[in-house]
Amino acid sequence: MTAELVRGQNHALDRTRVEIRITAGGPVVAAVTLGDAQGRLPGTEAVAHPGAPRRTGIEVPRQAAVEHRLAVDLGALPDAVHRVSVLLALPTGIGALTTFGAAAPPSVRVTDLDGTGLAGYTLTGLGAESAVVAVELYRRAGAWKVRAVGQGYADGLAALLRDQGLPQAAELAAEIEEAVGRGHARAVPAPAPAAAHRPGGHAATQHPAPDTATPPAADRAAAAPPAASDGHSAHAPAEHGPSVHAPAAHGLGPTAPTAEGATPTTPPAGAPVDYRHPKRRATPAPATPTPPVDAPGAPASPASPPAPSLPVAGDAAGWSMEERLYNQVWGMFEDLTRSVAAYRSASDFAESRLEQELDTALSDPRNRLGTAADAARAAARDKHAALVTQARAALDRDLAQLAAESEVVEPALPPAFARWDSPVWQAHRSAQERPMALRLGELHLPEVRDLRIPMLVRLPLERGLWIDCGPDAYAWRGPDPDRAYARRELGSALTDGPPDEAELRRLSLETAVALAARLLAVHPAGEFAVQVIDPGGTALPALAPLLETGVLPAAPVPGAQGVATVLEGLTRRVDLVQMAVRSRAADALPPDVDTADQLLIVHDFPHGFDDRAVTRLRYLADEGPAVGVHLLMVADRAQAREYGPVLDPLWRSLLRITPVPDAHLADPWVGHAWTYEPPLAPRGSQVVRQVLDRVEEARRERRS
Repeated sequence: MTAELVRGQNHALDRTRVEIRITAGGPVVAAVTLGDAQGRLPGTEAVAHPGAPRRTGIEVPRQAAVEHRLAVDLGALPDAVHRVSVLLALPTGIGALTTFGAAAPPSVRVTDLDGTGLAGYTLTGLGAESAVVAVELYRRAGAWKVRAVGQGYADGLAALLRDQGLPQAAELAAEIEEAVGRGHARAVPAPAPAAAHRPGGHAATQHPAPDTATPPAADRAAAAPPAASDGHSAHAPAEHGPSVHAPAAHGLGPTAPTAEGATPTTPPAGAPVDYRHPKRRATPAPATPTPPVDAPGAPASPASPPAPSLPVAGDAAGWSMEERLYNQVWGMFEDLTRSVAAYRSASDFAESRLEQELDTALSDPRNRLGTAADAARAAARDKHAALVTQARAALDRDLAQLAAESEVVEPALPPAFARWDSPVWQAHRSAQERPMALRLGELHLPEVRDLRIPMLVRLPLERGLWIDCGPDAYAWRGPDPDRAYARRELGSALTDGPPDEAELRRLSLETAVALAARLLAVHPAGEFAVQVIDPGGTALPALAPLLETGVLPAAPVPGAQGVATVLEGLTRRVDLVQMAVRSRAADALPPDVDTADQLLIVHDFPHGFDDRAVTRLRYLADEGPAVGVHLLMVADRAQAREYGPVLDPLWRSLLRITPVPDAHLADPWVGHAWTYEPPLAPRGSQVVRQVLDRVEEARRERRS
């Protein structure tokens, strides 16, 4: 039950991970200050604001809006922080409000992560104030409490920050205004509520099934949304074999939040199912067309249907353009899933109906011969062809809209989401903040090979990656049309038969280097590092871009000694960081511990690994992701069979990807087998090396 507070009242918090939800009568800027026991701020680094939205344990929105959600992890705050103050300020030039008294009073609610209310406070009585300390979370006797403050400032945000003891109050207030202005300029305005269609998307077509009152089973399966995950799962289907969470980074159930947090009502019985992705916006319904003016005496001509709206990049819900694009890509993935599921269902229905009609026509032995039987068979086949043609036409309409949207979205993707041949890499410089997701490759279905959906995984990586270089994994598949793509785009020497082992190993290492380069490029300078285990010393040619640019300081030490040294160092780092997190003593880490996130590339496993090394590798795979150590293995699972079932949990914990296009990713939602394509640079391109040069240059500037 939510405790409704009045000014000055406090309420105990029984958990440390909470959300602060803000609703105001107009666009407001939300910020958080981290003060000491007296509420004083040591410097600008103690303020989370739209220009610096992430501090340890705190994350705030980057834009002004009428609704905000702030994430707070009190357990992750430094020990010196005793007071967390939530600030609201009116932005300059955005909206008509200049004082809080000119609109409905803002409301602040402290909730659990699932939205359960803990405490609420409505800031009544505000007048000429343009900035206010709404609530504060403070530490008392080792426990946290929330207090309703409601302290307003008529002189704005600068006066508020100055009152909290910040010497650079005016400069920081100007920086916040500038950041809000930039975010507003980049923002896509929210369209009015709509009904039927939205830019660049489509309502998945319900393909016809004559003479039946209910949709086919596969259509009903396509309409059933997947269960919501914890918000950090990969935008990728699951593998064949072990069960993996569906790609649901946000709730997708029938009552899941819509673009602005509203809950859609349940459609009345008999109404068509709304197939639109709940995180994608809808365009306003077109106005009723003006009746045409016809010549006297001429029959009235029918009104032409409204033209479809043009797709727009970033047309999805989200606090930032990055989150909007992420949700839009996910929406495209789901739209393609539904459309193809509906097409396959309609095709299966047509096939089963053809068999039934043929059985009926031929059930009487007297009608099996003669013109009547031929006519019945021809009519059944014509009906089957008409149904399949109708279903394909509906699919082609959906695919055309998705293809148009893809042409708009792909050039707008930020570096973390973009292909290597995107122009965004030519102007890329060191990142200022960590991205929310990473492009791990592309996905497509056999019905439409030209439409490829980016495969995005959330960061930080919760699962390690395994690049399968074993030829046995592909030999059984036989000829595959996707190999033509591999030969053309990847410079592969693959034939229509089983891939060559040496070619697979070369492409596997290139895929590993490309993923490492992307991770390095999209993280701020110095906040991500790469280490390599190569017991046989055979990976040096592929590691040349990392070594020659200096991103990898030295070649990996070969043999068992090199394996033991790297694993021992990373295991020590994981142990120390875990202890520091549990004891809230991050500042007590030894100076030789590199706190940057680490990517460990393991090549040629299990060569050079003894039992102790295998145990440490499994420990890093299980415990490493939580403290910033991530695993990328380039290995052939068949070569590890000598260890028996002891390594089965390791393989199951990793996400298997392939160095060549391969249909090994299964969608647990409707059962599609998606073809995965690796994120390799075009043949002859130097973009990976250029990006690594910039990464190392940014590192040198940071050290100097």
